[in-house]
Amino acid sequence: MALDEFEAEIGLLLTQINKQPEDAHELYLQLREKLNELRAMNMQVPDDLVQLERQLEAEFALKQT
Repeated sequence: MALDEFEAEIGLLLTQINKQPEDAHELYLQLREKLNELRAMNMQVPDDLVQLERQLEAEFALKQT
């Protein structure tokens, strides 16, 4: 998959997270999967997305306790 396609899919997921907060956990998992695909292809994940991933991970970890 081309970088442009990843960027478009990630952008769509971020939009959906904002519009559908009730589905945020599922969307976060999809986002994480996309970022892991980038990592598997040795592509650089932008710092802002890494920070977002960490924030969402922490948020959902708190909700599970």
